[in-house]
Amino acid sequence: MEKLPKIGLPIIIGIVLLIIFISKSTVTIGSGEAGVLYKTFGGGVVTEGPPLNEGFHLVAPWNKVFIYEVRQQSLEETMTVLSSNGLEIRIDASTWFQPSYQNLGRLHREKGEAYIQRLLQPAIRSAARAVVGRYDPEQLYSSKREVIQQEILEESQIILQEQYVQVNEVLVRDVSLPPNIKDAIERKLRQEQESLEYEFRLTKATQEAERQRIDAEGKATANEILNASLTDNILREKGIQATLELARSNNAKTVVIGGGEDGMPLILGNN
Repeated sequence: MEKLPKIGLPIIIGIVLLIIFISKSTVTIGSGEAGVLYKTFGGGVVTEGPPLNEGFHLVAPWNKVFIYEVRQQSLEETMTVLSSNGLEIRIDASTWFQPSYQNLGRLHREKGEAYIQRLLQPAIRSAARAVVGRYDPEQLYSSKREVIQQEILEESQIILQEQYVQVNEVLVRDVSLPPNIKDAIERKLRQEQESLEYEFRLTKATQEAERQRIDAEGKATANEILNASLTDNILREKGIQATLELARSNNAKTVVIGGGEDGMPLILGNN
């Protein structure tokens, strides 16, 4: 009976050590993540080949695995930059990015886990300063937001070439100007809008006047042609035709031949 505890103790210790060994030798990588293997006795960070993918992995207990999120992520930035004329402009922007999956080992070795603060943020801020510096406040406020987004994206991609970070999109959420500059721009835009509206009404009135003039000229020309065509002979012929039509009607009437002007018949009664 006394021998059992002495035999059981090494077994218990062995089981505990085995559990510790297994816990140190297993890594579970979650969805949307990847792992970079660091070999303590094998050359450090493994940069060749793809990283460890999602799921359960066995590694030597003296090695380490650094886990990175490889899904698209969003970086929110509020930046104060200068316009082309030196005014301070505040920009709120969102950057969609993700680390390069195939180069995750190189990213870890060269930039480290804090690559967002060390690499991505400085690149986005530098690109924003370069792009905004090309425009004046009015362009930034009124009509150039989509252009600015695209240019910041392109500048960022150039800066981050071969840096193992992929920038997918830059969205400018807000452009804030100094209050006095903003008010001045809004007044100018309102005045321009009113001027355009006035020009539109003026153009429309001019077009309507031109239409009426053309219509009046057409009617006058038609009347001139009609008057020129109504000679005495034609009028006399039309009168004779009308008299004949009346004479053929069933109503009783008295017709005096040659009683009217120019010898035209007269209709004296309609009984």
